[in-house]
Formats: sequence, C-alpha cells, structure tokens
Amino acid sequence: MSKPGIVGTIQLAATLVFALPVGLLGVEKLLAGETTVGAAFVGVAVLMVVLEEYLTSPTDVPGSVAQKAVGKVAKTPDEEE
Repeated sequence: MSKPGIVGTIQLAATLVFALPVGLLGVEKLLAGETTVGAAFVGVAVLMVVLEEYLTSPTDVPGSVAQKAVGKVAKTPDEEE
C-alpha cells in the first residue's frame, strides 16, 4: 500500500465502496455457473483496487516532486562523506 495515513485509508475505503459490489456480483455470477461473466466482474473489481493503489494520480505528483527535491538539496551526514 503506497499511500500511508488517513487520506490513503479514506481513498481506499472509497474505492472499496465501488469495487465490493462489482466483486460480489462476479462471485454471484460464478456460483450461478456464468464463469466468463463472473470472472470478468471479479477481475474488474480487483483492477479497481490495484489501479487505485499503484497508479500515480494528479494529487500524488506534488508530493513526489517535493520528496525528490528535498533528497537532492538536503543531504544527511552519511551522504556527504
């Protein structure tokens, strides 16, 4: 999980609000014998969560840029030697 903290938890919860019903529909279709449709729904639900966690969103860019800039400007004593 790449986004620690309360904001990342809230974003994950919001994603799960949409992904869980899709996944449950997929499980229901799988149990009903419609394997192709069920697997597709389960796959979409998994992709929703995975993409939210691992893709960079526009809100992640400023933090990433700031972290790289701080790493180049401020060096720890171990790095100066």
